Amino acid sequence: MNGPEVLDVARDAILTLVLVAAPLMLVGLAVGVVISLFQALTQIQEMTLVFVPKILAMFAAMLVALPFMADALHGHVMRLFARIAGG
Repeated sequence: MNGPEVLDVARDAILTLVLVAAPLMLVGLAVGVVISLFQALTQIQEMTLVFVPKILAMFAAMLVALPFMADALHGHVMRLFARIAGG
């Protein structure tokens, strides 16, 4: 493997990582903003109020996005195996 091929593999791995992690991160961000807005509007400054809804929302998002995440990882592994087999 030469330099450009290594960079291609690394770029593909980073892109796959971003695609797989994005749904959960976006749901966590959205739930965090909504709860922070709720806390600011009601002046409830309880620190533990954020954790349970965020964990539940991220778990639900993971159940919904799991097929997409598995397909993205499967595609990445197949491309990597094809590159290894091709030499």
